[in-house]
Amino acid sequence: MTQFTDIGVETQGHVGIVEIRRPPHNFFDMSLIKQIADAFEGFDKDTNIRAGVLCADGKSFCAGANFGDGSKLDAQGNRPNENQMGGHLYQEAVRLFRTKKPIVGAIQGPAIGGGLGLALVPDFRVACAESRFAANFTRLGFHPGFGLTYTLPRLIGDQKANMMFYTGCRLNGEEALKIGLADKVVPLAEVRSAAIALAKEISESAPLAVQQTRATVRKGMADAVKAATDHELKVQSELRQTEDFKEGVRAVNERRVANFQGR
Repeated sequence: MTQFTDIGVETQGHVGIVEIRRPPHNFFDMSLIKQIADAFEGFDKDTNIRAGVLCADGKSFCAGANFGDGSKLDAQGNRPNENQMGGHLYQEAVRLFRTKKPIVGAIQGPAIGGGLGLALVPDFRVACAESRFAANFTRLGFHPGFGLTYTLPRLIGDQKANMMFYTGCRLNGEEALKIGLADKVVPLAEVRSAAIALAKEISESAPLAVQQTRATVRKGMADAVKAATDHELKVQSELRQTEDFKEGVRAVNERRVANFQGR
């Protein structure tokens, strides 16, 4: 397979495994999302692979985008040399939802902000007590992204999704299991092996039948994510220019409650 710089790719029987390798927190950028999409598309082309696993090396599954302390953000709220990364990143994110084979996520730690968006790419999520799920965008003075305005309500319902969006609350693995955000909760040391076991169980079913069933139940999903990310990016671009956004980034970095002014 293609050589990657930020992910590891291997196979176990009929299961393809992608490991994010940016520990400890696995912050994402366009390059990382592109590599994951390339790997998943590689799985689609490999008839031996029937299901995939997305996992991560480190304390966090993915802690989202790294804005630092906010001091280096420009007038538009972009990081140095970011060059409209968001738009390109979301294009790559949509590729993840267009892949054809089932994916199981091994969520061994925090999946925060855009990291939560990445955690919702897999069809199923195996979590643990140490897992944390949060859509903390409004705590940053920001708008949800990575297609979450479509994927999260679709998974857990509008009301529970709105609670996560509006408050930025963090849910642990057991809380996520209760609302359907996680599908299994196991001890931390067993998260990856349990995810691989589930993928292997899926791979025992007829592969063409599984893929066609998945295509039916997910019909229109990638297009809906594309429409959602187009809107999310537009609003994010506007909010990144606000004082509240820069204050939110500073406050999170300084571990304090933000003093938002509504401007």
